[in-house]
Amino acid sequence: MVGLIGKKVGMTSMFMQDGTSIPCTVISCDGCYVTQVKSLEKDSYSAVQIGFDNKKEKNTSCSLKGHFKKANVEPLKKLVEFKDFDKEVKLGNKISISDVFVEGDFVDVVGISKGRGFQGPVKRHGFSGVGSQSHGQHDRERAPGSVGASSFPSRVFKGLRMAGRMGNNRVKVQNLQILKIEQENNFFVVSGCVPGGKNGYVIVEK
Repeated sequence: MVGLIGKKVGMTSMFMQDGTSIPCTVISCDGCYVTQVKSLEKDSYSAVQIGFDNKKEKNTSCSLKGHFKKANVEPLKKLVEFKDFDKEVKLGNKISISDVFVEGDFVDVVGISKGRGFQGPVKRHGFSGVGSQSHGQHDRERAPGSVGASSFPSRVFKGLRMAGRMGNNRVKVQNLQILKIEQENNFFVVSGCVPGGKNGYVIVEK
């Protein structure tokens, strides 16, 4: 396997051997199960589908119930496909942290960033506003300023940084090092920050 699905527990800090304290993130991974193995002959591409986090059967559609029953696993909330995988993976197998990662590995973490709603250009893009108040001008500290010319091009260019929805995007953070693995408690610690809030799903890949 090349990756796992986990859940962000929160952030903490760890002391290294040289005495420095670095920020890190705790990711819980209480068992991932192989729910489908796709082959080149049957599905036109090879991949393995991993499921994570149990959910109630009454909240599962009939089609997914049959899908999980075929793999002989309980209904799961999060399903993710990984294309590069070990050929010995079997349907219904439980994958633990130690089967994929070891301490010291560098991984990429994918998550959904926190949603900030509709925000102005100062918070969304780091604008500084148009300056301080002056005679005849007030309440302009957080204004976006000019957005285009008049006679030419007589329109606003696409992609101009303006107010709009902020956050709630798919974000990948690369080259985070695994500092510690607690196999008994089903969690591991990576250096740095991970996108998303607490209890948010993350995908950890080599």
